[in-house]
Amino acid sequence: MDLEKEIVGLSTFVSSFTHSLDPKRRLTIPSEWRAQVGSPKSLYVLPDVNQKCLRVFPSGEMTRIMDKMRKHSIADAKARQFARILGSQSDLVSWDAQGRIRIKDDLLSFAGILDQVVMVGTFDSFEIWNPENLKLTGGIGQVNQDDLRDAARYVGF
Repeated sequence: MDLEKEIVGLSTFVSSFTHSLDPKRRLTIPSEWRAQVGSPKSLYVLPDVNQKCLRVFPSGEMTRIMDKMRKHSIADAKARQFARILGSQSDLVSWDAQGRIRIKDDLLSFAGILDQVVMVGTFDSFEIWNPENLKLTGGIGQVNQDDLRDAARYVGF
C-alpha cells in the first residue's frame, strides 16, 4: 500500500525538518506532512500561545479546536477576547503545486523567522521555529529520560 494513501487524514505530524524560506519567503511543507492534512488541503497558521514560534494545524484539527471555543457563551468576555486576538493574528494558507506556503510577514516577524526554519512535529500539529529560538528552549536534541518520564506522566501517556 502506498504510504501517502495509508496515512491521509490521520493528522499525525512526527519528526523534524530544517528548511529555508525561498526568495519570495515561501516555505515548503514536507510531502509526508502534506499527506497528513487530508481535505481540505489547507493549514491554519497561528502564533503559539507559549513560545515565540508558529503553530500549524490542519483544517480538521482546527475544526475540533473551534468546536471547543464555540462552547463558550458569546457573553464570555475572556473567551471572546482570546478568539478576537488569536483570530486576527492567524492565517489560513494552502500550498501550491510544489508544496510551498506563504506565511504572512506579521507571523514570521512574531516568531523571529528570517530565512532558516525548523519544523517540529507535535502529533496533532507542527511548530515552525527560528532555529536560534528553538535552541534557547533546549531544542530537540538529546532526550533527558527523567524529563521525558515526567512529561509522559503529566499527559497520561
